[in-house]
Amino acid sequence: MGKCSGRCTLVAFCCLQLVAALERQIFDFLGYQWAPILANFLHIMAVILGIFGTVQYRSRYLILYAAWLVLWVGWNAFIICFYLEVGQLSQDRDFIMTFNTSLHRSWWMENGPGCLVTPVLNSRLALEDHHVISVTGCLLDYPYIEALSSALQIFLALTSSVALTPTDTRRPRRRRIYNCSLCTRRGSFCPAPIQLP
Repeated sequence: MGKCSGRCTLVAFCCLQLVAALERQIFDFLGYQWAPILANFLHIMAVILGIFGTVQYRSRYLILYAAWLVLWVGWNAFIICFYLEVGQLSQDRDFIMTFNTSLHRSWWMENGPGCLVTPVLNSRLALEDHHVISVTGCLLDYPYIEALSSALQIFLALTSSVALTPTDTRRPRRRRIYNCSLCTRRGSFCPAPIQLP
């Protein structure tokens, strides 16, 4: 059994980040959450660059990945504050997640675990092309599901940054072996080294 190096650990955490980001991307698409869709797309690109930089010993890609992790933690902290309505943020007033283009909410609002959705008929709050619904009986309300998803993203980003710290970006040196059977004179030193992987 071999042990996993720092590079191997970083690639493993990056793969976990990709899986979590793709899961989140799917549910943000289902809820028409355009700001998180854009942020998730950029995160997926940065994680792919982080994996490439780790495997190919590219320090610039790893620096870009590390800088993105700082922004990613800040974005997810904002999402936690937004869904838990910390300070002046309000889900009923602010349509930040959809760039103020629609009244859509999180997909988990109607499809959370145990939620029962009933339409409210003859509501004066409904616009022409929208309907008003009542959601009851949820085991876990959607703001908490979104906050837990963001907390998982923060945890993965922080563990990736810890795994990123000891990552060595220098290529390992190759051994040089001299094949003196190629030399023509007896006893002469062979000047052409052969590179072994």
